[in-house]
Amino acid sequence: MRFTFCPLYSGSSGNALFIGAGDTRILIDAGMPGKAIEGALREIGILPETLDGIAVTHEHSDHVKGVGIISRKYHVPIYANERTWNAMARSIGEVQPRDRRIFEDEEDFYIGDLALHPFSIPHDAADPVGYRVFYGGRSVATATDMGYMQKKVLKILSGVDVLLLESNHDPDLLMQNPHYSSYLKQRILSNHGHLSNEASAEALLKLYETGVRQVLLGHLSAENNTPELALATAMEKLCQAGIAVNEEIGLGLAWRDRVSKKFEIE
Repeated sequence: MRFTFCPLYSGSSGNALFIGAGDTRILIDAGMPGKAIEGALREIGILPETLDGIAVTHEHSDHVKGVGIISRKYHVPIYANERTWNAMARSIGEVQPRDRRIFEDEEDFYIGDLALHPFSIPHDAADPVGYRVFYGGRSVATATDMGYMQKKVLKILSGVDVLLLESNHDPDLLMQNPHYSSYLKQRILSNHGHLSNEASAEALLKLYETGVRQVLLGHLSAENNTPELALATAMEKLCQAGIAVNEEIGLGLAWRDRVSKKFEIE
């Protein structure tokens, strides 16, 4: 298998990212019902029973809803740091001891042919991480659920081949949302919440300077954002900097409710 990167779902209602290379196939998060994840995998030609692991970013339900189900049904090992294991243990249910794998943040580990680097991110969870995944001199990464873009995270993502980057909300839409409490609004806007469209666009400019040339904007809020607004904000910022979208940088969207573009990295 070539180095494959494909968001199956990305949004406030559920997240799952497929990465495969060589003889190895993994998920980063499984935050949708098991049947939905199975269907999405089959849509891209992957049998769920061939998965070699699920790497978890953090314990929130939109990232772990299907983790236990997939692990138990197909005997798939689950990888998470110890604090995340403790926080998600009750929600994911019983896991076979042989399928319980623990890593240390900032220390590389391997799942088959893939090398994973888990890096700490600012979010209101027990011990949240993003991942940069390496294979054959190339790399892909996911960086969502971040209150702000830290300098150390920018450095870790430097020059990555394909990146899933959070563009969660428009602050005006969020503040006008009558269904969200003041507490929830402040949580999202805080340094341990989520990246706004504007903050994501600012990060995108800095990432471009490091050599990043292919980005999917993801983890869009269902109520406080639109795909058109997220994309327009990023495109405006890039154009203002003289960067030609789709010529100098590829920019797309990772969808909340369906499989997104599949990248095959040579």
